[in-house]
Amino acid sequence: MMEASFDTEESFDDPSCLAPQPPGSVSPAKRQIKEVKETKITINCVTFPLPGEGPEQQLLKPNEWSYCDYFWTDKKDPQGTTSVAGFEVLLQKQLKGKQMQKEMSEFIHERIKIEEEYAKNLSKLSLSPLAAQEEGTLGEAWTQLKKSLHDEAEVHLKFSNKLHTEVEKPLLTFRGDNFKKDLKKYDHHIADLRKQLASRYASVEKARKALADRQKDLEVKTQQLEIKLSNKTEEDIKKARRKSTQAGDDLMRCVDLYNQTQSKWFEEMVTTSMELEKLEVERIEWIQQHLRQYTTLRHETDMFNQSTVEPVDQLLQNLDPAKDRELWVKENNTGEVRPVDMDI
Repeated sequence: MMEASFDTEESFDDPSCLAPQPPGSVSPAKRQIKEVKETKITINCVTFPLPGEGPEQQLLKPNEWSYCDYFWTDKKDPQGTTSVAGFEVLLQKQLKGKQMQKEMSEFIHERIKIEEEYAKNLSKLSLSPLAAQEEGTLGEAWTQLKKSLHDEAEVHLKFSNKLHTEVEKPLLTFRGDNFKKDLKKYDHHIADLRKQLASRYASVEKARKALADRQKDLEVKTQQLEIKLSNKTEEDIKKARRKSTQAGDDLMRCVDLYNQTQSKWFEEMVTTSMELEKLEVERIEWIQQHLRQYTTLRHETDMFNQSTVEPVDQLLQNLDPAKDRELWVKENNTGEVRPVDMDI
């Protein structure tokens, strides 16, 4: 619904508008309505200034891109069939944030499963008998390498457990089931105010039409008086003028009630949108905190993994082929007496 609007109080605040007029004259109230320049427009029962008319509005929170400054008008849904209130857009953002948070938790859960499977396979591989008969310093290094797989498996298992308790679970449980109920309370509160505003606007339009009808009736009776002067016609004009004046009073009262309701809706929109903005900041900071915990745990895991291979590194550095040869020869030699030439 889109209607041109004007300040009705300005149209009727002059007492002469409602004072009795001589027969044949046009009602000043009607004359002023015709002369008032349209400076406002009503869209879906909410009144806005026309572009370029009146003083430029200042943002409530300049340079902050705050919710309270940018969601006053309705927008068409993707199909373009119905309008979506600006406040509804803010609520959808909250619901989307809740869903994204849940999906992040599911992602971490999948990461945990990979870690658990990896730890299981490492532990199993550490028990492999492959190359178990290697000897000497190389055999020691090989045994330590297999043991490091078992130690690394423990590291990854601890990592997966910490991911569950310190990342996955907090992401999943942050703002539980009551959160959606709280959003519905916000939604119903603002929607009720918007319905009240629509009702007040309908009353304004009804009163505006009634005033137009009364003024038209007065104009017709005035023209009749110009054609034929009679006491009855003059009396009819007086009655018509009184009804027109009453209709003007009714319109001013309806506009005043509309403005009061719109002011209340405006105040609640500002307050509630700021609350939703705060909730979004809290959500992002909560996720930031726990994703940082993820990276911290990941760095710790790298450090622990490094510690599991350090003994292997040490043994590999101490590999001594000569010593290995000595040990093997001592254990497996078949004799140290060498062959000599045969005598004749």
